[in-house]
Amino acid sequence: MAKVAISTENAPKPVANFAQAARKGNILQVAGQVAFDPATGTVVGETVADQTRQTFKNLEAVLAAAGSSFDDVVMVRVYLTDTEHFAEFNETYNALVGEPFAARTTVYVGLPSPLLVEIDALAVLGD
Repeated sequence: MAKVAISTENAPKPVANFAQAARKGNILQVAGQVAFDPATGTVVGETVADQTRQTFKNLEAVLAAAGSSFDDVVMVRVYLTDTEHFAEFNETYNALVGEPFAARTTVYVGLPSPLLVEIDALAVLGD
C-alpha cells in the first residue's frame, strides 16, 4: 500500500519539504497547521482564539482535500506558546468540535512570533 501526499491550495503551503497531510491505507496524518491565510501567507488574528479559528479552517481544508472531515479525526495534538492561553484556547476549541470527541494532547512549545497555536490531527478514514 502506497503512501500518498495530500495537498490543497485552500491551506497554507508548507515552508519545508513535507506534505500538508499523508495517507497510507485508511490512516491520514495532517501536518501541523497554523493561522496563516492560505491566500496571503499572513497570520490571521492576534489572539489565541482568532488564530485557533483560522488554524481549524486550515485543518478542515486539508481534511477535505483528503476526502475527510473532522468527524474522522481520532487524535488532535495542540501546541500552545503560553500556558496563559489554555483557557481561551479551550473555550474556542470547545465551540469548534462536536461529539464524539477526538482524543487530545496539549503541549507548550516555542513557535515563530506572532504564532500562538499549532494543531495537527490524525484521522482514520472509512469504517
